[in-house]
Amino acid sequence: MSRKFAAVATAVRRPRRAGLYASTVASVTAAAVGFGVLAGAPALAGPRPAAAPAPVVTRAALDPALVRGRGAEVAFAEQEAENAVTDGTVVGPGRDAYTLPSEASGRKAVKLAPGQYVEFTLPAAANAITVRYSIPDAPGGGGITAPLDVSVNGSKRSTMTLTSQYSWLYNQYPFSNDPGAGLLHPDWWITECGCVPADTSPAPVVDKPFRPSHFYDEQRLLLGRTYRAGDTVRLTVPAGSRAAWTAIDLLDSERVGLPHVELLAANVLAFGADPTGRRDAAGAIEKAIAFARRTHLKVYIPPGTYRVDRHIVVDDVTITGAGSWYTKIKGREVALDEPAADGSTHTGVGFYGKTAAEGGSRNVHLSGFAIEGDVRERIDTDQVNAIGGAMSDSTISGLHISHTKVGMWFDGPMKNLKVSDTVIVDQIADAINFHTGVTDSRVTNTFVRNSGDDGLAMWAEKTTNARNTFDHNTVQTPVLANGIAIYGGSDITVSDNLVADPVREGSALHLGSRFGAEPFAGKVELARNTTVRAGTFELNWKIGLGALWVYALDRSIDGADIRVTGNDFLDSTYNAVMLVSDWGVKDQYVIKNIHFKDIRVDGTGTSVLSARAAGGATFENVDARNVGAVGVNNCGSFNFPSTGSEFGLTDLGGNDGGWLAPWLLPNTITCDDRPAVVPPPAPSGW
Repeated sequence: MSRKFAAVATAVRRPRRAGLYASTVASVTAAAVGFGVLAGAPALAGPRPAAAPAPVVTRAALDPALVRGRGAEVAFAEQEAENAVTDGTVVGPGRDAYTLPSEASGRKAVKLAPGQYVEFTLPAAANAITVRYSIPDAPGGGGITAPLDVSVNGSKRSTMTLTSQYSWLYNQYPFSNDPGAGLLHPDWWITECGCVPADTSPAPVVDKPFRPSHFYDEQRLLLGRTYRAGDTVRLTVPAGSRAAWTAIDLLDSERVGLPHVELLAANVLAFGADPTGRRDAAGAIEKAIAFARRTHLKVYIPPGTYRVDRHIVVDDVTITGAGSWYTKIKGREVALDEPAADGSTHTGVGFYGKTAAEGGSRNVHLSGFAIEGDVRERIDTDQVNAIGGAMSDSTISGLHISHTKVGMWFDGPMKNLKVSDTVIVDQIADAINFHTGVTDSRVTNTFVRNSGDDGLAMWAEKTTNARNTFDHNTVQTPVLANGIAIYGGSDITVSDNLVADPVREGSALHLGSRFGAEPFAGKVELARNTTVRAGTFELNWKIGLGALWVYALDRSIDGADIRVTGNDFLDSTYNAVMLVSDWGVKDQYVIKNIHFKDIRVDGTGTSVLSARAAGGATFENVDARNVGAVGVNNCGSFNFPSTGSEFGLTDLGGNDGGWLAPWLLPNTITCDDRPAVVPPPAPSGW
């Protein structure tokens, strides 16, 4: 591939030869990715197999009709392994953290022993698949590799090499890669013994490995040709596999188009970039960026794997690849000789805007490539994110990001950033965080799976965030914390998102006055979102959280007009909504000015509303069914005055299902600190 690409030079000084240049790039690119011609789509493959079972296509493991119009529009079709043909064992359903089912999409997966398989029937023409899987860790940590055979219509196409090197974290925050490690914080209270181990005599015996998590990873594979709907893809664990078991969660299939070709651009190959990944390409990419800025051209990164082991600083530049399946920017995590000024002890692959202290970057446009990191541990001081810094008046689209600490972490002040049409998977921490002074920015049509912390977050630490939007995104299986979290800020919109299967210590949607965030102000709108199988067990409180969790820890949440409108809360593990202040501040902070309207609640393990704070809320056209316990669990601030609960509920009419009416006046106290959980039935059409 490198010899072919070496012949391609960018015609930046002689645009009259653009036709010749386009022809040359087209033929070389096509040859490099295995297609004979560039003009048409890949040919459909071979004869059809014998009739296979009808495929079951889902979104967040649900009938797509239940979430129509919500979440990201993606190119792939999702198929859960538990709905496929297999001679393995279905594990789950289960929502208890630290188990394989809890982190699986839909809370189920298929576990295969060596020699076993799971077979999917393609629902549409496809030439590419993504497999989400888990295999065991090495006994001492650090991961193993193991094969997985892929065959289509009974003919073997490829062997994927699975790895657990990016999985398997243990212990207390910020976690360890060592399954045999003792408690990282013996001075913390832990649920397992109901004690503070350092203050307990005799010291409790804590099982090892302690709190294993972050089990799953995923890999993508181009099949080399396009197969028809009805063709079968079988994943088989070879008999000699090193892995004692292989869990398959799901298969995504799609038809990937031909590589994008940018005609008049600063092609990184012309500046010495190695598309084989053997030599570091950072310097060549930086030379292309400098040339592109002088000549007012884009930077083009053709198909290939480009090794980049540090940050590339971007400002006033457009960088585009051939598509995230073809152009891969891949790097190792590198230990620094001495800590950087920001406290980082490592660096790694990433595109960073200049810091806000340096004035930030502007007019940055990144599109059409993958960023693959090598982050295997969580060190919060490390800047080992795929994209970072400050980027104003910029766009990021069509990226695929994996194995970095945070997919995108922005430190403002900065404004007018748009992130769209991007996939972020398998992160050690957040997928995207708008941190400190990010304004007039939005994330839309972006798909997140398996983040190690909040999927999408706005954190107004020290400087407020304002007028930002998260719209039409999908967040699945955040292992720690929340699907979408808003920590302070003003005039925020969270709309038309789909959030499913948060695993531990968080919820699908979260409004939090915590982590030093600035107050909520202006209008905060949560509109037309759908949550599925949401609400986790809070280890410190030993209670279940709501699918929507509003938390007043650092200050009251009372200065904003909070509108929760048109949302669907489906199959909530505990409550649909929890409003809570911490015990130590329960008599200082309140939650009020929250208005619920046009809400549908289909299934709760306990209540529709759990109020554990002073304040109040209004309810209009909130319909609920399949409620596990009492409709309202109203504890207020646990002072239980004779005048009624310290949390007031105002009925504005139209609230169906009988969940609210008996508990309205005079704001009846209905407090069960830990109600029994009744698993709800699967959600269905309303």
